[in-house]
Amino acid sequence: MKIFEIPCLEDNYSYLVIDESTKEAAAVDPVEAEKVVEAANQHGVVLKLVLTTHHHWDHAGGNDKMKQLVPGIEVYGGSLDNVRGCTHQLQNGDTLSLGSHLKILALHTPCHTKGHISYYITGKDGEEDPAVFTGDTLFIAGCGKFFEGTAEQMYQSLCVTLGSLPKPTRVFCGHEYTVKNLQFALTVEPKNARIQQKLTWANGQRQAGLPTIPSTIEEEMETNPFMRVDLPELQGSIGCQSPVETLQEIRRMKDNWRG
Repeated sequence: MKIFEIPCLEDNYSYLVIDESTKEAAAVDPVEAEKVVEAANQHGVVLKLVLTTHHHWDHAGGNDKMKQLVPGIEVYGGSLDNVRGCTHQLQNGDTLSLGSHLKILALHTPCHTKGHISYYITGKDGEEDPAVFTGDTLFIAGCGKFFEGTAEQMYQSLCVTLGSLPKPTRVFCGHEYTVKNLQFALTVEPKNARIQQKLTWANGQRQAGLPTIPSTIEEEMETNPFMRVDLPELQGSIGCQSPVETLQEIRRMKDNWRG
């Protein structure tokens, strides 16, 4: 499995996921279709699938163009999300294959949108670390706004569904928000040295014009306040009694934060 990020719009990421043995590829959230097709051509791969995380235009807005540019391409999206150009609707637990080696598992991770899907992709026989494409549910050190759901749903999506993936799983999210997210995370946990270290690294990456993806599930559990709400000390410092209440309060703080 080879993964290439394709920066789009102002701060979005589309991705090209390639099965190297067959040179077949999937495009994740190809909002700028021409850019994605050009990248596929540069890498000498054949686009077979579009994997859409959710219905917002900056993720699904390139699907119709992809269908024009790549006749016959299959466009996948969540069954509850009314994704533009969708040809195949997905439910939680549905599986797809790409090429001869890659398995794709659809995980329903609602809250940001009702039908948001994260895509968990594994290679052949566990020879490499798996990857998960989390759209606007899980960001590096952050999470999406609760546009169409509740704190309970975001807790389930982040801490249960994504949090139970293998720790080395690489996390590829939908936006480059990492520096701001880590700056906010430090206000929540000022003594967390891992957050400070990662912020220093992320600043260096951005100054060099480089991305901050991927992260890993393990790193998120160490540095992402929204995935750390099970910790009693974090609940206590926020003045909350439960993980869900803590998640709701940290989201409220972030929504009002002007860092």
